[in-house]
Amino acid sequence: MTDARNDKSMISLVFSFRNEADVLEELIARVTKMFAGVGCPYEVIFVNDLSTDDSLKILEKHAAANKAIKIINMSRNFGVSECVLAGMKYAKGDAIIYMDTDLQDPPEVIPEMIEKWREGADLVYTRRLSRDGETAFRLWATKVAYKIINFRSEIELPIEAGDFRLLSRRAVDKLLTLEESQPYLRGITQWIGFERAEVPYRRQPRAAGETHFPGVFSRGPVKTFVDGLTSFSMFPLHLVLYAGLAGTALGAGGLVLTGLAALIGWGCAVAGWVFFALLLWGGLMSGMGILGLYISRIYRDTRNRPLYIVKDTVNFD
Repeated sequence: MTDARNDKSMISLVFSFRNEADVLEELIARVTKMFAGVGCPYEVIFVNDLSTDDSLKILEKHAAANKAIKIINMSRNFGVSECVLAGMKYAKGDAIIYMDTDLQDPPEVIPEMIEKWREGADLVYTRRLSRDGETAFRLWATKVAYKIINFRSEIELPIEAGDFRLLSRRAVDKLLTLEESQPYLRGITQWIGFERAEVPYRRQPRAAGETHFPGVFSRGPVKTFVDGLTSFSMFPLHLVLYAGLAGTALGAGGLVLTGLAALIGWGCAVAGWVFFALLLWGGLMSGMGILGLYISRIYRDTRNRPLYIVKDTVNFD
């Protein structure tokens, strides 16, 4: 497919979602109004990650009236990133945009993203100037997580740039050749390179219903942080070496101090040995845990399981 960049180029918009019946009507109305203003061919691809509410019924109603609205139903719950990649694989657009369905990321920003793409950018990422409706602690934790990942990462992740992005056709084609079992989209979209551009915006509160994203200390955010850290940095492995060197130095120093204490009769030899043993045990366990994270990634990648399985589709040829 050619990489055309004009007002006749098709734009594909991909939504990965699960149980978003409360927001779909408003989302579809705003997206179709936005594309009417842009005046270009488009398709809106909803990737249904096995919703259990009325989301599918709502989408099927709109898909029957508008063939530009398309649906991909997954065979089970696979996850946000996996569903985004499925949508990209089915997308026919010259540019592909992916975003969340909760309307915290306003679709009215899309025309500016398209303009940046037409000017030559292959990756247009959005950066949040503010995040209404989120706690100060969550905002702080997000910034800290980005800084930790960026500290020794192979790539630079823009802070406050989430999963609201536009990729050119050639960038998507390269992205789909990657076969990572735990895709960290914010990272791999940066890793593939090409020309980049930024669009700042103000994130809105959720339009309706309750968020389906877990709390900051729950499994989801922690998994995302670990995936980002282990995908693009060898620093955790370096920490094992640093911890080993530090443990060796402390152990040697502890042995010397314990020996001197025993010579002058302070009687702290047992306490010194206990502390030393605990220190070595803690360092060994931490090192094995970090190594285990990388080994688990290797294991997942070598199994060659598909990232997702599509059950059926609507409005695709």
